[in-house]
Amino acid sequence: MRRVKIISIAFLFVHALGACESYKPLFENKKVLITGGAGFLGRALIKEILKYNPCKIFIFSRDEVKHHLFLDKLNDERVEGILGDVRDYESIKHATREVDIVIHAGALKRADMLEYHVPEAIYTNVLGTLHVARACLYNKVKQVLLVSTDKACSPVNAYGGSKYMAEKIFSYFSSESEESKFLIVRYGNVLESTGSVIPYFCEKIKNNQEVPLTDEKMTRFFIAKEQALDLIFKALKYGQGGEVFVPSLPAFKIIDLISVLQKRLDTYPDIKAIGLRPGEKIHEIMINHAEVPRTYKFEDLLVIMPTVRFNGDNAIYAIHGQKLDTGVFSEYSSGDCILSCKELDELLKRYDIQV
Repeated sequence: MRRVKIISIAFLFVHALGACESYKPLFENKKVLITGGAGFLGRALIKEILKYNPCKIFIFSRDEVKHHLFLDKLNDERVEGILGDVRDYESIKHATREVDIVIHAGALKRADMLEYHVPEAIYTNVLGTLHVARACLYNKVKQVLLVSTDKACSPVNAYGGSKYMAEKIFSYFSSESEESKFLIVRYGNVLESTGSVIPYFCEKIKNNQEVPLTDEKMTRFFIAKEQALDLIFKALKYGQGGEVFVPSLPAFKIIDLISVLQKRLDTYPDIKAIGLRPGEKIHEIMINHAEVPRTYKFEDLLVIMPTVRFNGDNAIYAIHGQKLDTGVFSEYSSGDCILSCKELDELLKRYDIQV
């Protein structure tokens, strides 16, 4: 079965956070808790949610240094830090009392390291997610959202496998709850986030050092910070419970990214092929063949229905969206929606990615 592109490149250049959306009703006078809230995504979420007049935002994480530095710089009494670890059920259970929305962004994310530390992936990404879900169910949190990854789709490594199980946990708890909505977002690499390849490659290029490349054919999805926030907010707005919300994203060849960065920096060090690291794929998959039959296309979203106990016939994406055609679509792969070098360069400029 042939694969086709799901994304329209034109979409990338008209998208802006909240351009046609109002998220104020989601957050106004609400209490929001973000696990991993001191990290890159958590900090971005806090700054954006504050625009919608929440009652309180709680940062839940175990990194007291990041807590202190961010809170001191932000200096907003509506934001409060809670030291805790999702591995500790009593800790997260206590933190989620009287909270309206929980965004579960806390996770171990280094796929290569987790291949050598599989138990740690299980303790944090699987058991930690189970603790979050149980605590939110117990405290009757209205909306609970899991931040997942494209690596959870047809996983081949410990990180992807642990996030796949995290998605299943949220889907299961959604089927068991009438008072709490459990939702999932799944996307690729966030530009400028912690561990992003762009600053790593730029440092190598600026110093005229050899640039390591795993494979010339390798492709990856990526998403701008603004798109990631918009996806999370749309999932909270439209979700009925149990769905996986996926954005329409571009992808690029890693070798093309290196080429674009070299041109912008006007420095051309050698590129060395080093082979795949443990647990790596050549292409990432955002929606696999088993998920396509239960996926709706709606605006710039792809919405995957859960496999059990779900009635989303009245959801806006079911009424105004369209089911993917299984005769046309087989899967949504980063190998099928690759930007040209020119388009990639324009996208980096659009989001003001510094090199």
